[in-house]
Amino acid sequence: MTPTIKPTKKQHLAYQELQNDTTRFIGFGGGAEGGKSWLGAEWLLTNCYFYPGTKWFIGRNELKRLMASSYATFRKVCAYHKIPDSDWKLNGQYNYIEFVNGSRIDLLDLKLQPSDPMFQRFGSTEYTGGWIEEAGEVHFLAFDVLKVRVGRWKNEEYGLLTPKILLTCNPEQNWLYRIFYKPWKNNTLKEGYAFIQALYSDNPYTAEEAGKRLDQITDPILRKRLKMGLWEYAGDDNSLLDYDSILDLFTNSLPQPKIGEPPLPKFFTADVARYGSDKITFGNWKDFDLYKVVWKIHRGIDQTAGDIKDELKEESIPYSHAIADDDGVGGGVVDFCRGIKGFVGNSVALPKKDEKKKENYGNLRSQCGFMLAEKIKKHEMSITANMDESTKEMIIEDLQQLKKKDSPIEAPLRLIPKDEIKEALGRSPDFSDMMMMRMYFELTHSGVFVNRDPGGVKSMYPELGLN
Repeated sequence: MTPTIKPTKKQHLAYQELQNDTTRFIGFGGGAEGGKSWLGAEWLLTNCYFYPGTKWFIGRNELKRLMASSYATFRKVCAYHKIPDSDWKLNGQYNYIEFVNGSRIDLLDLKLQPSDPMFQRFGSTEYTGGWIEEAGEVHFLAFDVLKVRVGRWKNEEYGLLTPKILLTCNPEQNWLYRIFYKPWKNNTLKEGYAFIQALYSDNPYTAEEAGKRLDQITDPILRKRLKMGLWEYAGDDNSLLDYDSILDLFTNSLPQPKIGEPPLPKFFTADVARYGSDKITFGNWKDFDLYKVVWKIHRGIDQTAGDIKDELKEESIPYSHAIADDDGVGGGVVDFCRGIKGFVGNSVALPKKDEKKKENYGNLRSQCGFMLAEKIKKHEMSITANMDESTKEMIIEDLQQLKKKDSPIEAPLRLIPKDEIKEALGRSPDFSDMMMMRMYFELTHSGVFVNRDPGGVKSMYPELGLN
């Protein structure tokens, strides 16, 4: 058996990155039919032979799709290289491929599970390296966890001191765009990261037929993404924010007070939960700069109320400039922290300054969500808070879910329901909820001051028609 690898030019570039001593994470693809899956399967297969007894993984968002696609390609690669069937076997019960020389490839389901939001199921695993297929479908935290699980199985024995993860993908406006594609395009990739764009035309073995197949895609946006590798195209017309505007939040520079001018006003916003999967998120603001973000889980009402009081004292933020959601558990926290505002998302929208009628929004949550999106699009908001990559990614994901609900043109504007967002994210949009509450003060500080009372949210000015 003398298999010969005949990579495309782009696959060859990827192999160079997979074999050097500096690159750890290699993004490959960015278009359909560029030889992504073949590269991943062939790379793992050769590693299993070169380094007996090593342990690798193939991960995908759903195990069912991994078996139908990635595993099928692995079998094709084995057949192409005339690998004897007796050399390896699939363990379908525990989902791994085992070779006669002791090497092994685990087949991982990387789907975000509500019962395991931090991917703790991979916390004790050890791998030599691995491949994430269709990485754009996978949650960032899965990649973040697997990054520290590679390099732990016979790497020193074989001198594989720079553990590798290969990520194959199609264009997606998510963490792959932020971490791989955009820095590659701007020549600012972090040390240890590489990206090789491979389109259908870069694969001489299938280019002609692949081009014909891709031309049959009727959706022009999807066709441009998959055929031309255009990452900048988004496919959801109801999105309130484009991806680059969200990313700009972390680099925007807002005007600062000049010498002799008063300091910027400070505000505090909180999205609260109790002993569940939802996070408790705090945001501290200097005008429209989110300069501090804190989040916790599994907190009781009394603990959360105490945390809020401590935060307001430490940051010198007046209670009148603080707000927490007043739905469910949040109402209890507002009661404990007398003096802070209560945010009732399903209450009526508020009139802006000099307006005597209700805004054309379905509720206060929708109003603040649309206002938040407008502020971000105008680059009038920034995030300077220190945070890890996981927190940053969750903020980005939440803001991507700011979408308009389909409705008749004359109907009030509404955001899509939170249940739909939870289904899309696998969790509650706690960070965007916390951020949109900042817009409440834009409404109330413009001349309408709202108090919380047992009858719900009512205006202190009955002539405005909000009672």
